[in-house]
Amino acid sequence: MTKVTYEIAEHDGGWAYRVEGAWSETFPTHDAARKAAERAAREQTIPGEDTGISYPDREGRWHEEIAPGHDRPDPQVKG
Repeated sequence: MTKVTYEIAEHDGGWAYRVEGAWSETFPTHDAARKAAERAAREQTIPGEDTGISYPDREGRWHEEIAPGHDRPDPQVKG
């Protein structure tokens, strides 16, 4: 199972969470950012249908694959 970490940190004059280098929107308080991260983490554990996804890697190359709906990550929130 893939581990996913939501990190709470100061960002853009407020607080946000970061997942694998991508920032969420900015929240006015640490508590608000943490609650949003916890909600997003919970939503990631909900199984769904298999679906096709496209995404760029760090070098800008695009990849396409099928994401199984039952293969959910193990999210955690830090900070």
